[in-house]
Amino acid sequence: MEPMPSTEAQGTYSAEERRILLGVAARSIEHGLDQGAPLAPDPGEYPPALRALRATFVTLEIDHALRGCIGVLEAIRPLVVDVARNAFAAAFEDPRFTPLTREELPRLEIHLSILSPPAAMRFNSEADLLEQIRPGVDGLILEDRGRRGTFLPSVWEQLPSQAQFFEHLRLKSGLPAGHWSDSLRVSRYTTESFGASIQEAFQDRPAETG
Repeated sequence: MEPMPSTEAQGTYSAEERRILLGVAARSIEHGLDQGAPLAPDPGEYPPALRALRATFVTLEIDHALRGCIGVLEAIRPLVVDVARNAFAAAFEDPRFTPLTREELPRLEIHLSILSPPAAMRFNSEADLLEQIRPGVDGLILEDRGRRGTFLPSVWEQLPSQAQFFEHLRLKSGLPAGHWSDSLRVSRYTTESFGASIQEAFQDRPAETG
């Protein structure tokens, strides 16, 4: 079966590359259950697009409910390595949840989000910032007073207005409700997102080793 469609109209990655990444994520979770550590894929065994340095988030769901979400905002590892590491972390290291169990594995859904490089936004007021934010498209990074938080574009499904989205991001970042200051910084990014059930990810995995 094909992975769930991207949230973008046109994606950077082919259907085959998406299948490979989903297979890596699934096998890294399986490896975590068996070995207590993430899969360590060799980037040299993968297509060039999957060897590039990219930042990702991996979101896990069971019965459409969140079961873990871990990622990075800076591109510091080859894409295939970042997916393997974040899939393991989402399953076993998200502090909001107990580690994933083998009994839960058959019900798992895996969603991958590959981030574009963040771009700093310029604005002169909160109203100016909110007007620039693109609902359903932008992920945001908020930084101020030593605090930082991010919302992926998928969060727009729960918080559909710019004001709601930004206010909840403030709170997630550990800032007071309504907080505003001249030192506040906001960057935005987009994601290419796709996913599959754990069974689909295992069925579609390639024959390579990692």
